[in-house]
Amino acid sequence: VLLVACTNIANLLLARATGRQRELAVRAALGASRGRLIRQALTESVLLGACGGIAGSWFAYFLLRFFVSLAPQGIPHLEQARLDLRVFMFMLGVSLLSGVLFGLAPALHTPAPEQLTGKESRATARNLLRQVLVTAQIAVSLVLLAGAGLLLRSLWNLQSVPLGLETESVLTAEIALAEYRYPQSTQQLEFFRDLEARLEYMPGVSTLALSDTLPPSGGVQATFLSSIEIPGRPHVMDRGTGGMIPWRVVTPGYFAALGIPIKRGRGFGEEDRSASEHPVILSESLANRLFPNEDALGKSFRFGLHGPWRNIIGVAGDVKNNGLTAAADSEFYVPWKNEADGYFRTAHVVLRTPMNPTAVARWIRSEVASIDPTVPIEIETMSHRVSKLADRPRFNAVLLSLFAGMGVLLAAIGMYGVVGFLVAQRTQEIGVRMALGATPQAILKMILSRMARWVLAGVALGLLGAWISARALESLLFEVRAHDPFLIALALLLLLVVAFAAAWIPARRAMRVDPMVALRYE
Repeated sequence: VLLVACTNIANLLLARATGRQRELAVRAALGASRGRLIRQALTESVLLGACGGIAGSWFAYFLLRFFVSLAPQGIPHLEQARLDLRVFMFMLGVSLLSGVLFGLAPALHTPAPEQLTGKESRATARNLLRQVLVTAQIAVSLVLLAGAGLLLRSLWNLQSVPLGLETESVLTAEIALAEYRYPQSTQQLEFFRDLEARLEYMPGVSTLALSDTLPPSGGVQATFLSSIEIPGRPHVMDRGTGGMIPWRVVTPGYFAALGIPIKRGRGFGEEDRSASEHPVILSESLANRLFPNEDALGKSFRFGLHGPWRNIIGVAGDVKNNGLTAAADSEFYVPWKNEADGYFRTAHVVLRTPMNPTAVARWIRSEVASIDPTVPIEIETMSHRVSKLADRPRFNAVLLSLFAGMGVLLAAIGMYGVVGFLVAQRTQEIGVRMALGATPQAILKMILSRMARWVLAGVALGLLGAWISARALESLLFEVRAHDPFLIALALLLLLVVAFAAAWIPARRAMRVDPMVALRYE
């Protein structure tokens, strides 16, 4: 964006210098030295850069606050970002340097006194430089647009990933019991049993469940796949392979509350919560791993050195647990018991409700406070919980899209200015052509064809730049090719529309040139 802005400044300064050729020639003829003319031009460009830097600093202050508000949690030190004196001096220095660099080229081209005699110079070198700068603007804008398109498409794919559960109308609450207030498992059991009974009959709750953890995070408890034993083949798993298998402790309404389908068998019932029962529900992928080519229902397994044999009563659909990009995990579920055995100080409440989540959240807080007002609780919808997984990709996409938008806007302004200057510079030529019979459509074609050459050159460079820069974005993409032809074509089409729209207004003005007025210029 800085490069596009600098090329715009350079174009403006070149156009201004061309328009002042007669004035500078008069000054030179009256005795002004070349050094004095250069100093004057540099002073003006540096002053312009300083004013732009100060205005940009003010704009950057509000833009930084906007970016910080958009940024997800987890970006180190972002909240400490400030526009301090060092940043201000850096921005001012860049602005002044831009003014010097892009004001130097016009300043060095001091016109000779003989330019006072009649016809204006065509300033071929300056025109060529302006065309090169417009080409650079188009190229950079295309690179930014293509990159933004890739990230936006990747974000769309992330947000469309099937999770294996339903997120609409689902409210979650994380409750953490302080160890000093609830040191015993019996106390923890009593708290959550009381809370479950209160929430179950709360208005607007259609399904309620408790769990030690919730998707899309993996279970806090896990076992090695190699530690699982199956009757008749206790060593079926090689001890050196397998990985970790997470498992969750859930109450009977868990699968209905989250909309996780039971593919085969049944879910947990209240009868499964007694100490004498040891049922288990497998995810579909785990059932296929443990019992390939056979039905897992009715089978049993155990894990741990002296764990109980658990009877498989159901097979549930797979659910994503390790973010949106990872494959759905193999996992299994055991029932939340009515006895104080292995309870947790932190648990999650999940409920399905057709009512306003804000109102239901107030009721949940009230019920928790009625049991113990010191217990902290964090409530959020499941939709928001899942949406947070895409916060970083969303931030990257929005950031690059804003930069691309600013780049395209600046390129459009630059195109408008250059074509407008071209029309003004060639007013007499246009008048002569029209006096000799050229139609307005022919004039329009002449202007737009000239502009099209700049755009096509910029597109060629931009496609090369987009091809190279896409490699740097590959690690940020999800289910989209770095060189997706559709997205590149879409970015190209958008840029062409903006460029021709920016050139259309001054080109239309050229069609309305009065030949008699144009010929009076000389």
